[in-house]
Amino acid sequence: MDYGNQTLLTEMILVGFTQNFQDCILLFVLFFIMYILTILGNSFLIFTIIVSPQLHTPMYYFLCNLSSIDLGYTSSSIPKILLDLFSKTRSISITGCLTQMNFTLFLGTTECILLALMAYDRYIAICFPLYYTVIMSWRVCNLITVIMWSISFIVTLTLNIINPFVFCRRNKLDHVSCEILAVLELACGDLSTTKLLMFVVSFFTIISPLVFIVVSYVCIIISILKISSVGGRSKAFSTCASHLTVVLMFYGTSMIMYMGQARFSSYLKYISLIYGVGTPVLNPFIYSLRNNDVKEAFKKILTKCSVM
Repeated sequence: MDYGNQTLLTEMILVGFTQNFQDCILLFVLFFIMYILTILGNSFLIFTIIVSPQLHTPMYYFLCNLSSIDLGYTSSSIPKILLDLFSKTRSISITGCLTQMNFTLFLGTTECILLALMAYDRYIAICFPLYYTVIMSWRVCNLITVIMWSISFIVTLTLNIINPFVFCRRNKLDHVSCEILAVLELACGDLSTTKLLMFVVSFFTIISPLVFIVVSYVCIIISILKISSVGGRSKAFSTCASHLTVVLMFYGTSMIMYMGQARFSSYLKYISLIYGVGTPVLNPFIYSLRNNDVKEAFKKILTKCSVM
């Protein structure tokens, strides 16, 4: 595409939240604490799952994938946000911005698919317990994991190949990070094809998995109500409640961001923090504090460490 005599930009300016120094200090402390908790919580969960043989099941295998995604997602944006809070320019190179955008898009798409897979895993475990080890064999788990990551990579690659982003006019990005919807507002040229593709991709990576999850949980609830033991029903509900809590937070805000707006609005940068910062820090605590298997595994690790 020919952009005539227009000068192509080489960097973006991230508007962020505020320039007020006191507000920046408060935000820095808040984001720093949340980032540390995200790193520690997800690392703890991954470590506990890896070193505990009793947790070597498909459910915790997918959970380990989820924690890895959360670590990568937050590490791609929060360190830059922390630096920008005390920076006057808050600039980022076009290459750095597009790299961050594609990385977060790749991991976000993967998490959408993964949450649906985790719902399917719980559906098989509760509705077909006798066939669980056959249906969710390690061969199947590894295969669907490869497919999941491959689909996310292809989606991200396709969005970049069809219409590569070029920036030649405005360079002030009204966001704290390079969110694709905000970046689209600054790109030059005809982006109608890219926006249409974004809508289609959002439908298949957000709406379709969400519908699949809802159907899975309807079947799960019906099966749970048939359990005669009160303790059995309680344990099944507790396991599912953790996953459902994450689903509502993640998909709710993602739908507002990607399905409800024709154009990017400045207030959406605050909503994006819920799935970009809030969900990753809450995930490990929801799954560990509400899960007796994880707590028991961690106690065994501490016991072994104290004996050594």
